[in-house]
Amino acid sequence: MSYDTILLDADMTLFDFDRSEHEALCRVLNARGCPTDKETTDAYVRINWALWDDYAKGRVTQEEIGPRRFQALFALLGAEADPEACNREYQAALAECGYLLPGAEDFCRRLFHAGKTLAIATNGMPVSQWGRFRRSGLQPYIRRMFVSGEMGCRKPERAYFEKIFAELPVPDKRRCVMMGDSFPSDIQGGVNAGIDTIWYNPNRWPGHETLRPTYEVYSYQEALELLL
Repeated sequence: MSYDTILLDADMTLFDFDRSEHEALCRVLNARGCPTDKETTDAYVRINWALWDDYAKGRVTQEEIGPRRFQALFALLGAEADPEACNREYQAALAECGYLLPGAEDFCRRLFHAGKTLAIATNGMPVSQWGRFRRSGLQPYIRRMFVSGEMGCRKPERAYFEKIFAELPVPDKRRCVMMGDSFPSDIQGGVNAGIDTIWYNPNRWPGHETLRPTYEVYSYQEALELLL
């Protein structure tokens, strides 16, 4: 199948979220005299990912994620801090960290020059996602970015993708594909939307027990060979 429209997840598909997250988190912790060792940052990552998984499953709202993660982290550290203020500072710091994964810009450039329509489909917080996107150098190649926090629905919901299809527009869903690293949001989202999916899996993680992507790729080069 030849695809005209390619929906791309943002974090850990194009953006080096791990690096950005670490920098932003350390700023918040340093400002409060808290440790920034691996044990602390790993604990934050576990808390944060659990909340985002709950969000993808409709158990929490996006507005609840930010303060809850810092409330849980500082409770674990036995420290006092305003979780709302921590989250605001974290989002502002994250917005300044527009780091891309190696090869991401060239990947988008080659698809764009091949005539593909590219759009980012992400569940991230609007402030941080737009800030990083504007600093990333991807704007010449990415036509639109759809952030769930601005759309009233979340990836992987069908309604989220239907809004994308209407706004791009996408007249033939058979010629649209969703590429991302996450099963709960990207692959499940593509299934819910009735479009093909590409699981971007450079770390070669084991697959999902029941959910199957249309394709699995381990590098941008493999994705380009498929998409071009």
